[in-house]
Amino acid sequence: MRSLPETSTNNGDGPVNACPTGPAQAAHSRFVQRIRRRYPAELALLPPGVPGREAIGALIDTLQSGGRALPAALRVARQLVIERLAVLDIEAHAPLDTVTLTMSTLAEVTLDRALAQAFADQDARHGIPCKADGRRAAFWVLGMGKLGAVELNVSSDIDLIYVYDEDGQTAGHGNSRAGASISNHEYFSQVARTLYALIGETTEDGNVFRVDLALRPNGNSGPPVVSLAMLEEYFLVQGREWERFAWLKSRVVAPASAMTSGEALPLRDVVIPFVFRRYLDYGVFEGLRQLHRKIRDEAARRAAGRPERANDVKLSRGGIREIEFTVQLLQVVRGGQFPELRTRSTLTALERLVAVGVMKPETAGKLAEAYRFLRRLEHRIQYLDDQQTHLLPTDDADLGWIARSMGLICTADTCELLDTLGTHREFVATEFDALLHDGRTPGAGGCKSCGGPPPQLDGEAFLERLPAAIAARVRSFCATPKVAVLRDETKLRLAKLIGRASLAIDEVDIREDAVLRFIDWLEPLLRRESYLALLAERPEVLNRLLRLLGLARWPMRYLMRHPGVIDELADARALQGRFERAAYLRDLNERHSAWKRGGQADEESLLDTLRRAHHAEVFRTLVRDVEGALSVEQVADDLSALADATLDCAIRWAWQHLRQRHRDDPHFAVVAYGKLGGKELGYGSDLDVVFLFDDADEADPDKAAEVYAAFVRKLITWLTLRTAAGELFDIDTALRPNGNSGLLVTSIASFERYQAGRGSNTAWTWEHQAITRARWCAGEPALAPRVEAVRRAVLAAPRDAAALREEVRTMRERVRAAHPVPARDGQPPPFDVKHSEGGMMDVEFAVQTLVLAHGAAHPALRDDIGNIALLRLAETVGLLPPGVGQGAADAYRELRRAQHRARLDEAPTQFDGEAFATERAAVRALSRAVFG
Repeated sequence: MRSLPETSTNNGDGPVNACPTGPAQAAHSRFVQRIRRRYPAELALLPPGVPGREAIGALIDTLQSGGRALPAALRVARQLVIERLAVLDIEAHAPLDTVTLTMSTLAEVTLDRALAQAFADQDARHGIPCKADGRRAAFWVLGMGKLGAVELNVSSDIDLIYVYDEDGQTAGHGNSRAGASISNHEYFSQVARTLYALIGETTEDGNVFRVDLALRPNGNSGPPVVSLAMLEEYFLVQGREWERFAWLKSRVVAPASAMTSGEALPLRDVVIPFVFRRYLDYGVFEGLRQLHRKIRDEAARRAAGRPERANDVKLSRGGIREIEFTVQLLQVVRGGQFPELRTRSTLTALERLVAVGVMKPETAGKLAEAYRFLRRLEHRIQYLDDQQTHLLPTDDADLGWIARSMGLICTADTCELLDTLGTHREFVATEFDALLHDGRTPGAGGCKSCGGPPPQLDGEAFLERLPAAIAARVRSFCATPKVAVLRDETKLRLAKLIGRASLAIDEVDIREDAVLRFIDWLEPLLRRESYLALLAERPEVLNRLLRLLGLARWPMRYLMRHPGVIDELADARALQGRFERAAYLRDLNERHSAWKRGGQADEESLLDTLRRAHHAEVFRTLVRDVEGALSVEQVADDLSALADATLDCAIRWAWQHLRQRHRDDPHFAVVAYGKLGGKELGYGSDLDVVFLFDDADEADPDKAAEVYAAFVRKLITWLTLRTAAGELFDIDTALRPNGNSGLLVTSIASFERYQAGRGSNTAWTWEHQAITRARWCAGEPALAPRVEAVRRAVLAAPRDAAALREEVRTMRERVRAAHPVPARDGQPPPFDVKHSEGGMMDVEFAVQTLVLAHGAAHPALRDDIGNIALLRLAETVGLLPPGVGQGAADAYRELRRAQHRARLDEAPTQFDGEAFATERAAVRALSRAVFG
């Protein structure tokens, strides 16, 4: 921030520079002139620079010690602080947040002083208010709106709500009527009246702040103070959608002790569930739409016949309120799942909306620029006369002064101020209207202006407009009991969605079977209206969903299990590119930090957070996959990298919730085998893993083993438990030392001995086959080299090649026998791309044999580079005849593609016996070369 002047230099008695082309001076303000005339001596009581909490408190003390009563001291202090802010803002160009923070601090300090006086008065009359346990009942002044967000205007009222924590009686003072015990509710009601007298009443010194209690439960018809229990019941029974936006910005602003002591945490636990739902809450759009409609209608009513009122920088079209509504709407919709969005500051929220991919950076940047401009303009309007107005002045001198104070020109010939204002307002209004559109599109089920009653889901007029196959499906859909009991509003929404979906067949080239799958997908979601609301509010999301459903069947199943991921379709950018481990973990860590800040980093929240994040990334990969943006190998790489990152995050989070943990960070690692180890993971694949720990530096190795055993049990629960957010992984630990009869977690030293064949307890050949695809995938990075060293040592061990081939051949036959492919209708058995002779398993067993038999002589074979690369390498070093390795590698890739495509479309992975003849021949050639 540029340097700020120490104090004002013009006391208002001399002439003010009114040159229309010169720099703007604070003394143009009639309010500043009045203050300088009335309080010339008091102006020097504020120390130089920006008034902070201590300076404001000291100013009030000084004014009181000089003979002013508390009400007068508070009012004079307020006027002196605003005079200083006018100088800093106009003449030194103080940042917006400096001004709003100072005003918010002024409100907090004055409320705290007034509340202390109110408590003292009532305690003297009735004794302290007591709870059931005899302790003093707590009372909180909640700041709402701009005070709650620390964004207070220089001439703003303050929206307050008064809450006390528990009903009871005051201690009383003897038997006299004047000192009789009263209820806590009566006590705090009198405190509220005293607060208003000290803060809100207008005296010869003005007021401190205009106080507005209209946001309290039941509004102006409700009691001035409410108990915590009453507030909670109100939220559950009567709380309206628009009130959630108001409570989003709520915070305790007095007493000062409550802001740091944690005594108000029970209040937070009541407010947060009301404001933020646990799901993506698109149903809130209509509530805000109705509220905004009322505000615009009121603004239009006030401006009728008075065109100057159209330039209301707060309430007019494209004004401050529309920026705030835009931000708050997106916060409320997603804040239940993205706690990092739970911030009261408009500008901070814009940054976080970009960070979670909800808003484009350029949009957020322009909204932030417009917000700063409009707020600075609002302040200058209010500096003129200290009036709570948001209307641009019509006086040319005032308008010119405002323009110059903002570095702009406004003359009779040109007015940059109005031009800039118009540009900002038009952008804000356009963005706001796009966000709050009424969710309708012309045509079947969505006609807004063609007249007639809205479409009925089971009405013949509606069904006749649909293609025959879709109409038939809708008829059977309507006949189900689930649909019959739906509210009329929900049926209307379904009709609109199905009507739009059928129109998309012609308008955006959607396949008819995609619409049929869409109707099938809707049935399980009939009780989860937030997802239906999302599609109603976001037609582009519906079109992307239909296109996805038309490409493959499996996405529909995934969406049925995890419907919340359809929100990913709202941001086309998220569906481009590849999985990024660093960004994924950064987002999870930020979410974890946000849960901790809100005091909600419990296991349930973290389990759901992991699941939602993982489901979203899987879905992004799935969309890229079915749209052809990724190869099969890239899909496997991304899903494997996602599993690695999720395991790593789960380890760190679960360890912090382990009661028995004996160190800050575990010496712990996860070793991946099978598909995860080979980085060939598919959708829904099990994770074959082994858990290891390092006890080399443990004072009590036996105790450490107990701790890590307890940790693995917790970690498996974290990974496998099905919560409200769904499941994460199925875990298979059968490849651990001694299989299912062995310990769930093993020390890395024991693992080394077991795999190296030292001692009586050693690994079998099939375990060495498995370790060809093993790798460290999560946990302490320092253990990764040791895991890799064990793996390479096993692969480099000398072996009897003939005996090895025989053992592997026997194991291959055993696996094939466990997965028979029977003949059908007298025809030859179909070809199973994985298990049949000439299939993928033959390739994998052949590669394992090559690595184990020749790893000692050819160190490059020990690298974990995947089956395709290993086949090419084996041919290059002469272990396979020319063309055999490359041919088998090409065949393996094609068989993987066939398996992948079939699974995506929920089709069998068994094909006509003559299918893939070229690939099968290449695999047979590989088997002959390896096994003879």
